[in-house]
Amino acid sequence: MATKIISLEDVKKSYFIKSEEFSILKGINFDIEKGEFVSLMGPSGSGKSTLLNIIGALDKPTSGKYFIQEKLVSTLVSDQLADIRNRYIGFIFQNFNLIPTLSALDNVALPSFYAGKLVYERAKELLNMVGLSGRFNNRPNELSGGQRQRVAIARALINDPEFILADEPTGNLDSKTGREIIDLISSLKNKHGKTILMVTHDQNLSKITDRVIYLKDGRITNKKSL
Repeated sequence: MATKIISLEDVKKSYFIKSEEFSILKGINFDIEKGEFVSLMGPSGSGKSTLLNIIGALDKPTSGKYFIQEKLVSTLVSDQLADIRNRYIGFIFQNFNLIPTLSALDNVALPSFYAGKLVYERAKELLNMVGLSGRFNNRPNELSGGQRQRVAIARALINDPEFILADEPTGNLDSKTGREIIDLISSLKNKHGKTILMVTHDQNLSKITDRVIYLKDGRITNKKSL
């Protein structure tokens, strides 16, 4: 029996300005199983960022339930959500989100510090794995865009998370470098068994994933296996 890593049940999200309600997510239901590589697609304004924030334990739904490995996350408070992020989730961002004053090694190791177990040896192993063995001491401004994203991928793995959230991971890269980064992200599933949810606007990138979830106007319009 397949293990559910992510499960959303009738998840809704609204924002209130004065007395007016703005509904962003309108009842989201889906599961992602262990080892799946799933892409999330939809036009601007469809609710992708809001949904990603909820799945990443950065925000909570207005109603509905969100589970990570059958653990109810949607009712947790801020400190508990921070613990969930450290223990279960690795993030890869379009803009890399590296700290400019830190070396590549320190950037990768930083989440392990917040998790209470600073592990430089593992950070070195991960930088080696992503092809940056000679770049431990370089700061982000001394690295190319592709190299920065490799640092970000290594950082996402430092706490051995249950799943990876990749938000437009090739959005700031040229096509050749973007392909290299996608190959690297794919290897996290194929070689390391990681579960991945990737937000992308690129139909070509979505074709390499196991399944595509389409979001439009805050609703899922299609779930398609490739």
